[in-house]
Amino acid sequence: MDGFAAIPVFVAVVEHGGFSPAARSLGISKSAVSKRINLLEQQLGVKLLHRTTRKLSLTEAGKHYFEHAAKANNAAKDAQDAVAQLQGEPQGLLRINTPMSFGRLHIAPLIAKFLQRYPKITIDMVMDDKVVDLVAEGFDVAIRAGNLPDSSLIVRKLAPLKSVLCASPDYLKQHGIPQTIEQLAAHNCLQFSYSRDVKEWTFMRDGQSQSIDVKGNYRVNNSEALREAMLQGLGIGRLPTFVAGPDIVAGRLIKLLDQYQMPNQSIYAVFSERQFLPAKVRAFVDFAIEHLAAEQPYWELKPS
Repeated sequence: MDGFAAIPVFVAVVEHGGFSPAARSLGISKSAVSKRINLLEQQLGVKLLHRTTRKLSLTEAGKHYFEHAAKANNAAKDAQDAVAQLQGEPQGLLRINTPMSFGRLHIAPLIAKFLQRYPKITIDMVMDDKVVDLVAEGFDVAIRAGNLPDSSLIVRKLAPLKSVLCASPDYLKQHGIPQTIEQLAAHNCLQFSYSRDVKEWTFMRDGQSQSIDVKGNYRVNNSEALREAMLQGLGIGRLPTFVAGPDIVAGRLIKLLDQYQMPNQSIYAVFSERQFLPAKVRAFVDFAIEHLAAEQPYWELKPS
């Protein structure tokens, strides 16, 4: 039975690429993980992992064992999910991955209310603007923005993702208001590092796509940091309305080039395809849709 108990530990070590991250995902100590793997190898009579101070990799036997262990682990999860559905009330640990700014501004404020509604759920939320592998990193659900690549993930739309070009009144007073996208070449254009088109901005007008190469003296990988620089008059930038909306409504930022539109995208909740969708995942996704879904999201509206 020790071998069966070690399967989720071994799978976590391989999927997370090490003992320490596996321990964090399982909520146990690193020494407990190491002990469990050592006992498993002793019981099987083979070495499953090559260990060095910098790298961990599977042996030939480890590759074969992992192939079957991962299937067994997923089957066990399906069994748990099937029973949980019969229990009715969502419960258990829910791991959420969300982009930094959207998570802080619009997901984090929902968590207390969500946990009040579902007190048997425990949340572990990680905010990161880099796209992670849900299965490999052990997340139940993720919030994703933009165009999603084809995959086996299930997708539910939460809200439209609209971006706007804007700058502070002080910057525009000092440097002038651009009337065409070509005039952006003469402005300090601030850039979001994780954008697919950092230095080439694309606009739509009358159904036609137009692009312009831009340059500026500030690039950052966080939308809120970009917003702060814009509020201080550093330059012109592109921001999603879920960040800039309240500033535009209040006049702290001025929307530019209204005759052009930026490509519209969406914000989604995504989760892996499972035979039995865990009640905790369904509850969170439905809750997020309940509070965020709208053709014109609340962050674009004037306060009543």
